Amino acid sequence: MKKIYLILGTIGMVAATFTACKKSYLNEKPYSSYAPVTLTDSLGFEAELIGLYQRQTGILTWADQQGWPSVWQVGTDVANATANQQGVEVPYYNYSQLTSTDPAASFVWSRYYSIINNCNIIIDAAQDQSLTKIGPVGKKQAEAEAKFFRGYAYNTLATLFGKVPIILHTVTGPKFDYTRASLDDVNNQIISDLTFAATNGYDLNAGTRNVNVQGKPVGRANKYMAMQALAEAYLRMGKNDLAEQQAQAVINSGKFSLIKSRYGVRASGAGDYYSDMFVYGNQRRSQGNAEAIWVLEQENPSTVVGGNVDNAQQRRVWGAAYYAIPGMALADSLGGRSIARLRLSNWVIYSLYKNTGSDIRNSQYSLKRRFYYNDPAYPNLLGKQVPYTGADTLFRICPMITKWGAFDPNDTFGYAMIKDFIMMRLGETYLLLAEAQMKQGKTGDAANTINVLRARANATPVTAADINLDFILDERARELIGEENRRMTLMRTGTLVDRALRLNSNDAQKPITGLTAKNLLLPIPLTEIQLNKDAVLQQNPGY
Repeated sequence: MKKIYLILGTIGMVAATFTACKKSYLNEKPYSSYAPVTLTDSLGFEAELIGLYQRQTGILTWADQQGWPSVWQVGTDVANATANQQGVEVPYYNYSQLTSTDPAASFVWSRYYSIINNCNIIIDAAQDQSLTKIGPVGKKQAEAEAKFFRGYAYNTLATLFGKVPIILHTVTGPKFDYTRASLDDVNNQIISDLTFAATNGYDLNAGTRNVNVQGKPVGRANKYMAMQALAEAYLRMGKNDLAEQQAQAVINSGKFSLIKSRYGVRASGAGDYYSDMFVYGNQRRSQGNAEAIWVLEQENPSTVVGGNVDNAQQRRVWGAAYYAIPGMALADSLGGRSIARLRLSNWVIYSLYKNTGSDIRNSQYSLKRRFYYNDPAYPNLLGKQVPYTGADTLFRICPMITKWGAFDPNDTFGYAMIKDFIMMRLGETYLLLAEAQMKQGKTGDAANTINVLRARANATPVTAADINLDFILDERARELIGEENRRMTLMRTGTLVDRALRLNSNDAQKPITGLTAKNLLLPIPLTEIQLNKDAVLQQNPGY
């Protein structure tokens, strides 16, 4: 971030030198390249607010490093890199390579601080008493939406890096004296922002705030998103009673309900009600997903100009490279073309669903374990099961989750994924609630909470004796695999080292090596430290 400011400052000085040579420019009013010039009315605020969604989507869809989604899954308990790895994910299973020059850590740091600065621009303008073209209600709603994103960004940074600089106002020029605030101060800021958003944010009511270019309702930041974010933040802070209150508030709001019956575009086709949530065309509240709390909605850029940001790689990362096997053809039923940059861990494939009964989350529609030849050009093979033989089975027909699969006829090569991102849903709310209850010693309540999810999944119920943090993390994997940022969950709960090494240290292709307690935090990017010439930006221990 500060590198960008340095570049901008240099550009400004060069521009001033050239314009000073031309007398006709001397009377021109200079504008700062940092000054927000659009925040003068409701349309300006709306444009700036929509930009926050674009920036958040851009973090999820970074395609310059195609292994980006793997960074948050491999080297944990749920997944391993394959022979088809891309590169950016290597330090996240070969932890000896995770250093202060790591591009993934640098990317997430810079992008979330970019979001924070854009939030500050909006918040400063909303608090400007001289601005009268937008009323006090509109200002407060805009401030609440921006504070949700700022609180969400700071909570992400605190989870990944620990102590971080706090910036609460628009950066108006180059600055090189940042220092890391105490974790207590960062946490207090997160609580302040998210509490404001939960108190003053948009209520769902009809479930919409706006409409998209097709005239369909779209999801915008609402108070329940802030409550859910607060519940997770409070758990990280050890404020478990407050986390329980926030999760209960979301559940008891009456705005959301667990999906328990078939619906939407595939209601009469093959599948089940759990997997229906992840079908393209079913993910949004406006499409019947009553469980959705926050969905980052995307459109196919082939039909809606600017409908997506970058080229999301989730399908290619999570899906098997079945197309490379003779006798296998690309198919919508197989999620289109994927290349398996990661593989589910043996723990997930063989152990996670033991003793859970007929768990719908383990059905063939959510976790595909068998493949069948489907290419008519190979009539002798057609319809037969593809055998798991040969060295390539670790990624070409490896068992895969189906949540990210979607065939796009406009992109048969399958470079970019166009599905929505379900960022928060009610299934996770129950898991956050159970964690908060368990950490207060309320294991009976936690078991009852977990059993709500297990009843929906047709899984065997559990008792208070079954409940501990490991069990809840297991249940999170069963419910949220492929959706949650598994690395962040394990970093937040302090369990990354134990669970990764205990459950997933012996992968045949890309084993986990070099993982130690220091990796419970990421390194502060070296470029940020070096550019911060007027103060010391301390590095995390061990890096």
